Order: sequence, then C-alpha cells, then structure tokens
Amino acid sequence: MDTQHATSIEQLFGYSQTLTDQDVREEIVSSIYQTTHSICKDVVHYSNKEKLQRSEKLDKILTSPIWGFPIMLAMLAVVIYLTIAGANIPSDAIANFFNWIEGYLTAGFKAIHAPEWLYGILVLGFYRGTAWVVSVMLPPMAIFFPVFALLENFGYLPRVAFNMDRLFKKSGAHGKQSLTMAMGFGCNAAAIMSTRIIESPRERMLAILTNNFVPCNGRWPTLILLSSLFMAASFTGGMKTFITALVVVLMVVFGIIVTLTVSWVLSKTALKGIPTHYTLELPPYRKPKIINTIVRATLDKSLYVLKRAVIVAAPAGVLTWVLANLYIGDTSILMYVVHFLDPFAKAIGLDGFILMAFILGLPANEVVLPTLLMGYLATGALTEVDNMSELSHIFTSHGWTWLTALNMMLFSLLHYPCGTTLINIYKETKSVKWTFVAFILPTSLAIIVTFLVNQIVRGLGLV
Repeated sequence: MDTQHATSIEQLFGYSQTLTDQDVREEIVSSIYQTTHSICKDVVHYSNKEKLQRSEKLDKILTSPIWGFPIMLAMLAVVIYLTIAGANIPSDAIANFFNWIEGYLTAGFKAIHAPEWLYGILVLGFYRGTAWVVSVMLPPMAIFFPVFALLENFGYLPRVAFNMDRLFKKSGAHGKQSLTMAMGFGCNAAAIMSTRIIESPRERMLAILTNNFVPCNGRWPTLILLSSLFMAASFTGGMKTFITALVVVLMVVFGIIVTLTVSWVLSKTALKGIPTHYTLELPPYRKPKIINTIVRATLDKSLYVLKRAVIVAAPAGVLTWVLANLYIGDTSILMYVVHFLDPFAKAIGLDGFILMAFILGLPANEVVLPTLLMGYLATGALTEVDNMSELSHIFTSHGWTWLTALNMMLFSLLHYPCGTTLINIYKETKSVKWTFVAFILPTSLAIIVTFLVNQIVRGLGLV
C-alpha cells in the first residue's frame, strides 16, 4: 500500500498506522453501515422498537465470537437428538408393516408355485432392499428436514453462515461456502448446484471439491445406526440417545474441520488466489409458520430424497441378490469380489463386504447399509431384523468391533460423492478432470484417515 493511500485512510478513519487492504475494506464497509444505520435511526420510525431491540440482543449472542459456535453445536446436537429419539418408534412400526406385507407376498408366490429365483429377486432382493431404505430413512428425514426448515424460517441459519464466514475466510475460501456446506447436510447433489451463488470461479471450485465432507441424508442413517450400536452400546435410555447424538455431532465437526483444512491446502496449491469478500445482511427474526413449514419440508425434501433412494435401492437389492446367488464352482460371484477386496479393506479397518457395499452404493449412499446386510447373509437376502440386538449380532458375528464401526463411519463421511453428485459436478464444471478430482480427492483422504486410525489403534493395543 502506498503512503498516499495509507494517509487517506488515516484521515478517513483516524488511524495512525498503515492498514492492509482487507482492513481497509472492512473499515469502509463498517463506516458505510454505521452511516446508514445512523440515517435510518433519524428518519425511520419503528412501530415495535421492543421487537427490534430483542433482535439485536439475540444477534449479540448468536453471532458472538465467544458464544456463537457453542450455541451452533448445541443446536446441531438438539436436532440430531430429536431425530434419533423421535425416529425409533415409527421406524420399527414401518419395518413391522413391511414384514407383515412380505408374509402375504411370500404366501402369494408359494400359491402360484413361482420359481425360487423369481421369489429371491423380487422379494428377497427388490422388496426387502426397498423396505429397509424406507423404514430406516423416512422417519429420520421426516424429523430432520422440517426442524432445519424451522430454524431457517426463524432466521437462525443465516447467523450460522455469519459465524462460519470467519473460518472460511481464514481457510482461503469464500464466506458463501458456509451456505453451500449447510445445504450439503440435506443433499450434496443439490449443494453442488447451490455453489452458483459464489461468483469467483476459484472459490466456487473450492466449494465443489469440499462439499462432500459433510454428511448428506444418505449417510445420516449409517452414522446414527453405528453410533447407537457400538459407541453407545454400554448405555441405555435417554443417555444412549445422548451419547449417540454426541458421537454424530463429533463426526460432523470432524467433517467441517476436514472441509476447512482441505480448502486451505487447495487455496495454497492447486487453487491459489486471493480470497474475495462479501457482505452478509442478516434477515430479521420471524415467527415460522410451523404447520406450513413441516408440510413443505416433508413433501419437498423428505419424500423427494426418499423417492430417489428407492429408485436406486431397488436395483441395488436385485444386483446384490444376483451376485450372491450366482455361483462359479462352489463360490458365489459376491464372495469372489469380497475375497478380492478383503486384504485392502482389512488394512483400512474394514472388510471385503463393507468395501463391496460402498462400491455398489456409488449411485446413492442410502443403499450402503442394506447392501452390506444382504451381503453378510449366506443367501444374499436381507434379514428380517426385529430389534437392534439382532442387528448388532449380525455385525459382531462377522468380526466387528467398535474400531470397525468407527472406520466405517469415517469412510462413509469422507469417501467419494454419490453418482448423482458426480453428475452434477460434471454439469457445473464441464470438466472431466475436475469431476475426477472430486472423486479421487475424498476417496484418497478416506483411505488415508481410516488406515492411520486402524494402525494407530491396533498399534496401541486398544482392540
């Protein structure tokens, strides 16, 4: 900065030392805001000053450098706790309903003397895979999405973006990336499209490449289920739900840390450049329309995502059954694939079945768990799980420990985007190279992290 420029800034703001370009911009924006605020105070009269004062007091707390982040994490924990606690009963009820229907389907196939392979494909593969996705995903989404929508309508989510803006600036990314990251909690594919709000091509690419590190709707069930079965296994009742929610929140925080770290590394290497700035105007707090918000969030988001999951889950269930029931000699094709993947999978704390489930789950993360369970059974059919203890027994009988669960959660959090997200990345970037980077970058990171965790934990003799 030259002397004349620095002197003019001193005269404008009364500073006695040279300022950086970023300081200059922030002081100019601050001065403009203070001037407009002063003018508005003189000429604009509010009918409800008490409401305005309440809004300003809330902002001092919710956007505070001290209290903003703890409140943000507490809010996330409450949302996840409500999702877990509220989804258990309806999920069991839906699963029992599908089991009841399956009894009639089985009777019908027997009555018409249908061949075993047809029954296996349509009922054990197609129907059970679809039923699992619906019963496991619908209740959590019917709670998670409406609660997030209520927070958005209340005006809290823009405050979250305001808080995160500070961190993204320091990582060399754009503050608006906090908004696209928040959308990724619902669907990474939709979040990729939302990166259009970032004007800078460099910073938009940063947002595209790192958006996958926050869990989308397809990965929530995996994180919640494994946290409950293994991390909170020694607890019961409300404490079990609390520990499960806490572990999931820690996973989300880890994903955000990875997002910021990778953004910083990329901004210093492959995507060098000077971060641009933007001014975020916080909307006023408002009372959300509860019924309308819940209905719209359920119809627009929950059912849309569920429809997408079912469309992918049905073929995945059929494919898994076919692979498990087509034999070359005495061994099924599925087992050949599992044996081939097993040595590498064991090195990163997983097994061949888990890695196979992730590969078959490329079209959508929602089908990873049902595919895994179908693969674990000798017939390749998804078992009728009546309670969590039976589900836990399936995993432990295949050698699972808390470390296996942790590594699967980490791999699920960090691995490649789903097929729909990759397609959107290609459409937005028009580049095969960057689409491949968006696939290989998180996959490599997932392998490195799980490998290190597995080797360190086993090296310390903790399992």
